[in-house]
Amino acid sequence: MKTPNLSAWALEHPSMVVYLMVVLMVGGILSYLNLGRAEDPDFTFKVMVVRTLWPGATAREVEQELTDRIEKKLQETPWVDVIRSASKPGESLVFLILKDYAPKAEVPEVWRQARKKLDDIRHTLPAGVQGPFPNDEFGDVSVSIFALTGDGFGLAELRREADRIARELYRVPDVKKVELIGVQEEKIYVETVPSRLAALGLTPGQLFDALQRQNLVAPAGFVETESDRVRLRVTGPFDAVERIRDADVAVAGRHFRLGDIAQVRRGLAEPPSPRMRVAGREAIGIAVSMARRGDVIRLGSNLRARLDQLKADLPAGLEVHVVADQPAIVKNSISLFVNSLAEAMAIVLAVSFLSLGLRTGTVVALSIPLVLAITFLSMRIFGIDLHRISLGALVIAIGLLVDDAIIAVEMMVVKMEQGFDRVKAATFAYTSTAFPMLTGTLITAAGFTPVGFAKSAAGEYTFSIFAVVTIALLVSWLVAVVFTPYLGYRLLDAAKLQKYGADHHGDIYDTPFYRRFRDLLVWCLRHRWLVIAATVGVFALSMVAFKFGVQKQFFPAASRPELLIELWLPQGASLKATDADARKVEGMLKDDAAVESFATYVGNGAPRFFLSLDQQLFSDNFAQLVIVTRGLEQREDLKRRLEERFAAPDSGFAHLRARVLRLENGPPVGFPVQFRVMGEDIEALRTVAAEVAAVMRGHPSIQDVQFDWNEKIKSVKVEIDQDRARLLGVSSQDVAQALQGWLVGAAITQYREGDQLIDVVWRAAGADRDSLDRLPDLDVVAANGRHIPLAQVARLKPVLEEGIVWRRDRLPTITVRSDLRGSRQPAAVTADLLPLLEPIRARLPAGFRIETGGSVEESAKGEESIKAAMPLMVVAVVTLLMMQLQSLSRTFMVLLTAPLGLIGVTVALLVFQAPFGFVANLGVIALMGMILRNSVILVDQIEQDEKAGKSTWEAIVGSTVRRFRPIVLTAAAAILAMMPLTRQVFWGPMAVAIMGGLVFATVLTCLFLPALYAAWYKVEEE
Repeated sequence: MKTPNLSAWALEHPSMVVYLMVVLMVGGILSYLNLGRAEDPDFTFKVMVVRTLWPGATAREVEQELTDRIEKKLQETPWVDVIRSASKPGESLVFLILKDYAPKAEVPEVWRQARKKLDDIRHTLPAGVQGPFPNDEFGDVSVSIFALTGDGFGLAELRREADRIARELYRVPDVKKVELIGVQEEKIYVETVPSRLAALGLTPGQLFDALQRQNLVAPAGFVETESDRVRLRVTGPFDAVERIRDADVAVAGRHFRLGDIAQVRRGLAEPPSPRMRVAGREAIGIAVSMARRGDVIRLGSNLRARLDQLKADLPAGLEVHVVADQPAIVKNSISLFVNSLAEAMAIVLAVSFLSLGLRTGTVVALSIPLVLAITFLSMRIFGIDLHRISLGALVIAIGLLVDDAIIAVEMMVVKMEQGFDRVKAATFAYTSTAFPMLTGTLITAAGFTPVGFAKSAAGEYTFSIFAVVTIALLVSWLVAVVFTPYLGYRLLDAAKLQKYGADHHGDIYDTPFYRRFRDLLVWCLRHRWLVIAATVGVFALSMVAFKFGVQKQFFPAASRPELLIELWLPQGASLKATDADARKVEGMLKDDAAVESFATYVGNGAPRFFLSLDQQLFSDNFAQLVIVTRGLEQREDLKRRLEERFAAPDSGFAHLRARVLRLENGPPVGFPVQFRVMGEDIEALRTVAAEVAAVMRGHPSIQDVQFDWNEKIKSVKVEIDQDRARLLGVSSQDVAQALQGWLVGAAITQYREGDQLIDVVWRAAGADRDSLDRLPDLDVVAANGRHIPLAQVARLKPVLEEGIVWRRDRLPTITVRSDLRGSRQPAAVTADLLPLLEPIRARLPAGFRIETGGSVEESAKGEESIKAAMPLMVVAVVTLLMMQLQSLSRTFMVLLTAPLGLIGVTVALLVFQAPFGFVANLGVIALMGMILRNSVILVDQIEQDEKAGKSTWEAIVGSTVRRFRPIVLTAAAAILAMMPLTRQVFWGPMAVAIMGGLVFATVLTCLFLPALYAAWYKVEEE
C-alpha cells in the first residue's frame, strides 16, 4: 500500500500548514508558562515508618516482644523488600521498604494493606503499648521552611502564633500540608516533696481523685419548657492555673489548699521534645509541602506574599525567617538551564548557519522553536513538569532534534543543486529519507527505553529523560517531513542552487575536500582488514581502560549550597547534653563569613527539604545543623575547616561523632561505604563488626569508620524483694508507678485552653527528682495507705543494657560505615575492601553473614533495573532495523557498530577525569541508539544505490561521500549542544560520555562501517 507523501501534502495545503505552525507555537508557549516547576521529579518513596511506644520496656524487650511481632506481620505485605527496625528503650521504629520495582500506582493500596495488618495485631501487643502509628508520608518534601522567633517570647507563645500562621498558609493554592517543627508540649506541674506528703498522711492517689472529680466535665441535665430546652452547666473545671493552685483537697475530713502542700506552675514538658533553633535562637518551624503538579516558583511567591500580610498582624518582636527556600533554588536552577538551553540552541544554530549557509540554516533554525513548542505542549498533556531531569533532557534533545531537519533540508538542497525544482526536491526528500529518518529516530528513542522501563528508584527518578527525549525526537521527525519542506520551499533559492550544481557539472561532491575524503575512504576499503583489526584492538584496549581506569559512581553530590553537620553523642545521652554540644557548634558558625544562615534540629533530623535527604528520626543523642553557605567555593572551604576542627584533639568534640556532608542527588544512601554484619548473637555480632571496622580503617581512602549501633547505656535495676514487698502490701506495679510518678510525672487530669489539652502532672520537686542518691528514700504507698521508703522493699543495682538494637529482615544487624577522603569513588574503595573481608567471612559463625551496602548496593539495583529493560531495547532496535533493512545480515552488521562509541566514552571520561555513574550509564545506552541511527541511514543509502543499478563498490563510496555532511553535521550539533551540560555537576559526566562517544563513533561510521560492509559482502574494487 502506498503511503501518503506528507511533504507533498504540506506544499498543497500551505494555509493549513501556516495555521498549524501558529497554533502549535502559541500552544507551546502557553504550555511552557503553565508547566509545573519543581526541583526534582515526582518520586514515590516506597517506605513506611511505623512508630510504637512501650514505656518502661528495655530495648531487648521492645525488640523481642514488640518489634518482632510487628515485623512478622508486615512481612505479609505485598511487594515488601526489606524490613528494618530500631528498638530502643520504650520505643520501636519499623521501616517497611518496598521493592524498587513495585508499581507506583499500587503503593497507596500497599500502605492500606499494611495499616490493616497493624490493626489486626494491635490487640495482641503487650499491655501498655501505645500505637502502632504508621507514617506513609515519610517522603513528603517541604518546599519551604519558615521559622518563627521572638525575643521575650516563650516557645508556647511562639507555637500559638505559628499555629495561626499555618492555618492561614493552608489557604494558599497548591499547599498540600503545613507542619510545625520543634513544638514543645506545655504541662502544669504539681510538685511536692515526698516526705512532706507522707508527714501529712496523704497519698498521691487521694490527691489525684480529688482533682479529677472537680475538673470533670459531666452532663447536668436540662429543663424542657413549653418553648425551649434549657441546659444546666455545673462550674468547677479548671480555667486558670490559679484555680488549680487554690483547689481544695478534702481527705479523711481534713481540707488542704493544693498550693499549700505543692508548688503549682506552668511550663514546658520535661524532658523536652525535639527542638529547633535558627541562628542559635529558639524557634518554631513551619514546613510547607506542595501538592502534586504544583508550580513551586508560583507557590513560593504566593507564600511570601501571604506571609508579608501576616507579619503586619504579628506582635512586636516576632520575626519570620526563611530556613529552606526551594522556590528560590528552583528559580535559579531553571534560569541556569534556560541559559544552557539558549547556549545549546545558539551552538546548534551556529553549526547550521556556518555549514549550510544563511537560507538553509534559517530553515533548520526555524524548526527548533517549533519542535520545542510542540514538545512543551506534549509535556503539558502528559503531565511532565519542569525540573532537574526534564530540563536536562531538553538540553540533550536540542542536539538531536535538528538531525531530521538537517537531513531533510540537506537532501532538498542536493536535489536542487542537481537540477530539481523546489516542489520536486521537497517531495523527493520525503520519499528517499523520511522512512530511514523515522527508523533512525525511533532507534534513537529506543536507546532511551531502558531509562523509561527501568523498575527502580533511580529509574523512576530519571524517567523524564526517556519521556522528554522520545517526545522531542518524534516531534522533530514530524516537523522535518511536514513543516521543514514548506519552509524550504519558501526560503531556499532554487535558481542559485541549480546554478551551483551546473557549475560543478551536476556533481556537487567534486570539490577538493570531498576528493580527499573519497581518497581516504577508498584507502580504508582497500585495507579493510587492517581498519577492522585496528578498530577491534582499540575497542578492546578501551574496555580494559574503562574497567581499570574509569571510576564508578552512583549519583554525584548536589550543587546546592547547603552543608549538613550531624552530631551523634553516645547512646543514652540526654537531649540536654546533645543540645549543649549543638550550641557549641552554633558558636563556631555564628560569625563565619562563609555562612549565610543556619538552623539546628536537636533530637530529630531536619524535615525533608530536599528529595534525596537521608532523613534521621527520633534520637535524643542526635542533632543536625543545616548550613546555607554563600556559594559552592565557600561550601567546600567551610567543609574542610569544620572537618579539621572536629578532628583536632583539643576540639572539645572528642566524645561525639561529627560528620560534615553535602547533599546528594539520587535515592538517599547515607554513608557511601557500608558493610552489614548480620546474626542472632549480639555479642558475636559486635566482635565480627569490630574486625570489619579494623579492615576498613586500614584503607587510605577511608575516614570516620563507625557503627550505626554498638554502645550500651547506663541503667539502674530496681531489684524488689518480693517476699518483703508482699508483707508490706507493695507490688512491683506499685513501685514502678511510684517511681514514674515521682521522677517523671503522672498525669492527674487535663487543663483545657482553647484547642489545647494541657496535662496536669504530679511529680517530685527538683531536689528529689534529679538525684540518684535520693532514690532509696522515695516514697512508695502500700495498699493499706502506709508510706514506705523504696529502700525497704528494693535494692538498686547499676547495670549496662542495650541502648538500641537495629535489625534487618528480623536479624540483629550492625552496619559498619564510613565516609571517603580524596577523589576515589565508593565503588572502587568497596572493590578494594571485598577481598580483604574474605578471611572474616570464611570464619563467620553459623547463621552470620556480611552484606555490602551503601552506594554500591543502590547502584547495583539501578544497574539491574537497566539490564532488565535492555532486552526490550534490543528487540525494539532489531525489529526497527529489520523493518528498514529487510536483511538479517545487514541488521547484524549495523548492530556491531553500536558498542564502538565506548572507545570515545572511555577516552573522554579519562581525559576529563569524570566518573561513570547511573546518569552517564543512561547516556551511553542512548549513545548506542544515536550511533545506530547514523549507521542505518548510511546502510540504507548504500542499498538504495545498489537498487538504482550502481556497483556495490561505487554504492559504498558514493553513499558514504553523500551522507558524510549530514552525518557529521548532526553529530556536531549533538556534540556541541552538550557543551553547556559539561558544567553541570549532575549532567556533566553524561555529557562528556556522549560527546566523546559521538566524536569517535562519527569517524568510525564514515570509515569503519564502509570497510566492514566491504569485508562482510566481499566487495572488490572495480
